[in-house]
Amino acid sequence: MAAPTQESTKHHVSPSDATTFVQSVLEGNGVSKEHSAIVAKCLVAADLRGVDTHGINRIPSYMARIRQGVLDAKAQPTLTETTPVIGQVDAHNSFGFVAAHMGMQKACEMARVYGIGMVSVKHSNHFGMSAWLVQQALDEGMMSLVFTNSSPALPVWGGKEKLMGVSPLACGAPGGEKPPFILDMAPSVAARGKIYKALRRGEKIPGDWALDAEGKQTDDPAEALKGVMLPMGGPKGSALSVMMDVFSGVLSGSAFAGHVTNPYDPSKPADVGHFLIALKPDLFMSMDEFKERMDYLYQRVVSCDKMAGVDRIYFPGEIEQIAEQTRKSDGIPYVDAEIKALNGEADKVGAEHIRVMSGR
Repeated sequence: MAAPTQESTKHHVSPSDATTFVQSVLEGNGVSKEHSAIVAKCLVAADLRGVDTHGINRIPSYMARIRQGVLDAKAQPTLTETTPVIGQVDAHNSFGFVAAHMGMQKACEMARVYGIGMVSVKHSNHFGMSAWLVQQALDEGMMSLVFTNSSPALPVWGGKEKLMGVSPLACGAPGGEKPPFILDMAPSVAARGKIYKALRRGEKIPGDWALDAEGKQTDDPAEALKGVMLPMGGPKGSALSVMMDVFSGVLSGSAFAGHVTNPYDPSKPADVGHFLIALKPDLFMSMDEFKERMDYLYQRVVSCDKMAGVDRIYFPGEIEQIAEQTRKSDGIPYVDAEIKALNGEADKVGAEHIRVMSGR
């Protein structure tokens, strides 16, 4: 077995140290303590769940946007109530995490009183892993739907140019004694963040994820980023990406139809839109009965007859929940290149380097 290369050597960081590090870098770039805490919590949550593409390794790209003046580190989102169950957050080009957190918080407040709450978010930015918003609703005992649009990466079915975003669809529902239902998926074969992760780590990607600039399948992440992502299920994935643009971009008043700016492009504001729904689970039955039914669904799913070669069936979100428990105790793994990039951001603002767990 070949020895690991320097770039592939893993360094483990405790969740608390990762959180402290991110907050210090954010505050060093002019982000308030309150907003830094929200962003750090969301980024570390992604790393804990094994969604490394949307974790603290996004910090260099976010900080570049702040330095270029295309993401406002000091902006404070504002909320307007349209009806008792509908509101809109104007992010004012603040962090998407902060604006979406405000939006989901309001949606849950509305749902607690009226059964449902819907909040549109405009003029926002990338908000990382959608599952953290689902978890925010779950923590309030709510079901949820989370939509966002994103920068062009997919062709519409039959086209060849980047037009639609790899915009995740997420939703969730609380369970009883069993794990909750958490779905967070992109309409592409793979999330674009996985290609950036492969590029960062010097790895190849599966050949069915993307096409290069000439329209050929490629396992080179750099060439894939010059081309287009491939939608899952052909026209079905393409239609889902259009749907996300309708509800997140068209409806909110934010950019849409290919005009959202890539989060790695520090040339202009992203103008992302989000759409958030919170729903009380006990609208049609008691909460106890709802949770019993969810637990029964869980049991039916994970205990059904398995196809050949399958050892275990997981409920949506369960694999990530298992990863979270492991990483809470063992730490979050990062490779040398990632640690170096993160520490480079710390050096720019005089913050301490990220602390690596000893003995790992």
